[in-house]
Amino acid sequence: MDFTLTRPAFAEAGQTAALPRAPSSRRLEPLRHVDAGVLNIAYYEEGPAEGPVVMLLHGFPFDIHSYVDVAPLLAAKGCRTVVPYLRGYGPTRFLDQTTPRSGEQAAIGADLMALMDALGIRRAVFAGYDWGGRAACVAAALWPERCTGLVSVNSYLIQDIARAMVPAKPEREVALWYQYYFQLERGRAGLAANRREIARILWKQWSPNWHFDDATFDRTAVAHDNPDYVDIAIHSYRHRFGLADGDPQYAGLQRRLAALPAITVPAITLDGDADGIAPPTDGTASAAKFTGRRSHHVIPRAGHNLPQEEPEAFATAVMELIRT
Repeated sequence: MDFTLTRPAFAEAGQTAALPRAPSSRRLEPLRHVDAGVLNIAYYEEGPAEGPVVMLLHGFPFDIHSYVDVAPLLAAKGCRTVVPYLRGYGPTRFLDQTTPRSGEQAAIGADLMALMDALGIRRAVFAGYDWGGRAACVAAALWPERCTGLVSVNSYLIQDIARAMVPAKPEREVALWYQYYFQLERGRAGLAANRREIARILWKQWSPNWHFDDATFDRTAVAHDNPDYVDIAIHSYRHRFGLADGDPQYAGLQRRLAALPAITVPAITLDGDADGIAPPTDGTASAAKFTGRRSHHVIPRAGHNLPQEEPEAFATAVMELIRT
């Protein structure tokens, strides 16, 4: 079903919905590190160790501070909240310099499983947007036994690479300018030289109602100084169009994803009604891909970086899954 969630709809029973909060200026610190699969993953953790686990996954070109206000909300509700830097971001590093710097969807889904294994986490809610939402969808589809529920911004995010060359409506294509730019070596050089400038443009285009300040942007932009950021971003956007080969170690997973597997776990999908890259929908186009219990919500005024713009809405979606 499709409906717009207002702040009163997200308030606890008997409470008045809060006014929009000012973005938190704090940092998600201290960071922890763990060897997980091909990576040493840097992550932030908050909340009781024995609580239900929530894995919060950020997108491009953002970082863990997309959850700077979500994490404490969930921790206050008794959740063990884990927020990792994805491959290519912040202090997360590859263990072997010879490992391909792949940004393909199978790789980021496998990274989530490796992190959970390294931390001894058997099951968790997977929640994310953009690249993080894709990682969450991939992991929920391929390893449903590890997922207690899914929160995904923009619904079903597993890429249909076989149909990647089918054009969208022109007005949708305009917003994808950066993806086409990254297909060229000029675009690789541009991202390497202007990673902050490109990120700032995308933040403004994708979230027109989010008036972030320089300190908020700078806090995240340092995560893009990771030495693998450019290679992984470029590979991600070339691979999804079928224009770059994947890492052979993920070939089996990628074949399974090519079938566009259904997500069987309970799911809540969210759209921001001011999302500048993925306009809001009624959820019906992707309904067949969710064979478990699923609800779809449109969040007023929210753009693409929904958890940082509307943290109460995002946290409430997670808690709805944990309570059921």
